Amino acid sequence: AHEFGSRDEYRQWLIHETKFRDDVAKLNGNLRASKHASSPFCWLAGTADGCDAADITEFIGGCDDTLDWCRKFATPGPKGGDDRKEATMVPDGHSSDHKHDYDLLILGGGSGGLAASKEAAALGAKVAVLDYVKPSPAGSTWGLGGTCVNVGCIPKKLMHNAALLSEGYKHDLPHYGVGVTKEAFDANYGMSSDNEAAVQSWEMLRSNVQNHVKGLNFKYRVDLREKEVKYLNRLGTFVDAHTVETVDKKGNKDTVTFSRCIIAVGGRPTPLTCEGGDLAVSSDDIFSLEADPGKVLCVGASYISLECAGFLNGIGKDVEVAVRSILLRGFDRECAGLIGDYMKAEGVKFREGVVPSKLEKTEEGRIRATFSDGSSDVYDTVLAAIGRSGDTSKLGLDKVGIVPNPKNGKITAKFEQTSTPNVYVIGDVMDGCPELTPVAIHAGRQLSRRLFGGSTEPMDYRNVCTTVFTPVEYGTVGYSEDDAVAEFGKDGVEVYHKFFVPLEWSISPTRGKHQGFTKAIVEKNTGKLLGLHYLGPNAGEVMQGYGTAIKLGCTFDDITSTVGIHPTTAEEITTLSVTKSSGASAAASGC
Repeated sequence: AHEFGSRDEYRQWLIHETKFRDDVAKLNGNLRASKHASSPFCWLAGTADGCDAADITEFIGGCDDTLDWCRKFATPGPKGGDDRKEATMVPDGHSSDHKHDYDLLILGGGSGGLAASKEAAALGAKVAVLDYVKPSPAGSTWGLGGTCVNVGCIPKKLMHNAALLSEGYKHDLPHYGVGVTKEAFDANYGMSSDNEAAVQSWEMLRSNVQNHVKGLNFKYRVDLREKEVKYLNRLGTFVDAHTVETVDKKGNKDTVTFSRCIIAVGGRPTPLTCEGGDLAVSSDDIFSLEADPGKVLCVGASYISLECAGFLNGIGKDVEVAVRSILLRGFDRECAGLIGDYMKAEGVKFREGVVPSKLEKTEEGRIRATFSDGSSDVYDTVLAAIGRSGDTSKLGLDKVGIVPNPKNGKITAKFEQTSTPNVYVIGDVMDGCPELTPVAIHAGRQLSRRLFGGSTEPMDYRNVCTTVFTPVEYGTVGYSEDDAVAEFGKDGVEVYHKFFVPLEWSISPTRGKHQGFTKAIVEKNTGKLLGLHYLGPNAGEVMQGYGTAIKLGCTFDDITSTVGIHPTTAEEITTLSVTKSSGASAAASGC
């Protein structure tokens, strides 16, 4: 500890004469230290004396930062030992006295890029974000915020909610007595029945969703300004490892130089390659369509395709899904099958084992789709959702020695560092990274802390929760049953499963025909919970807490020894007891 008789003496040592903080910032690449002016000023050093800046191994910060560091240091690791790792990165040549325009330039103003930019700025870095939306083939454009905010999670969840409300009006409200008069009750002898489908305005839904999105675009721009991050609405192309050429919407060119760069450009939908494939729209377009989508063909069995098919069907559209092979590749096969069964029961039609071979306009302005089996039909809208590719084709990666994966345009990295040390990558454009907004946000923050905050903590891509917002929602974390068996062997895995009827469905005849489902994948030798799966209402809300438990290394006994909240669907997970290997019925036994 170093003590001073007065605040002025402390500031003379820290800032003015000795300039201790500047030495710390320069030698450790930690710009946050150069702006620290209060007491205390805390660090870790290699020796007990530790007053030589060259001996400092990590700058911690002030009072709050030190308390946070202590809490983290004292936090126990997962059961079975501390397996926390450090990110060991190649030196990237950054120094605090570089002569470039910015300490950090971020290509892409999506969730990950914005999170990384604000975190780096908070740590003292001079940061700029380049963001420019290239129009989709159908001409759709949008504002700052990336895929999630504009053409992904946010509008999708709102339209999914619209479908839930429409289905609730039809299947639930009359059975709860909502809108039922005394006369209707008497005329039906006290028996309730479903409502007719409600009138639904696509124009109103689209308008309100887009207005909400535009509000978020504005908030993001304000947030960057308040966080002192420079926003540049320009398209960037690498010139060399420290220079990007920029072009604005009027064609004006300029250059920007940087010490470090993060590529966070995300991905774009993979287009159909069949004849007439340009007649299809994608998830870049569906949420802002001016015209009612009408009868819709969704091409693909990805979660994007099934989510769109689900909410379109839920708001009353005639929907068909063309499936080449299997539903929801990469997810648990049993759960994917149950989702398909639920959607079919709700009126979504499936063409299985086919792909479009030709799309063509009819005289009426509709689209005729001919399929690989020779069959055909006419639709108002064809939505292609067959996958996504990294948006890297115009970045000039060859100028910085980066070769993207030729199959998907994505960039390989270790600890988010590419083959060019001062160029990093996060989010959907990183090869092997889960295409999930919270993953990009977390990875961006973690990377900025390593680059400018002295952290060595890597991003943990294991056991990330996700939810598929199909008509019956699907929440999952960890291993699928198939992957667990492949890794641990059939005899090394036990599966506990259960079907149940959510209480809120129980007095609706239509809802009551459906069932929720949950299962736990458990390693036999240790009892460790490897994976958890849930089909039912509010799947994302149910799964989030269990995701934390799995991340902390919980066992199946930890789950079943937890007292559940009654009556909830989340409680069903805590009462799992029937194993698949037993052959006993997986039906819930009641309260």
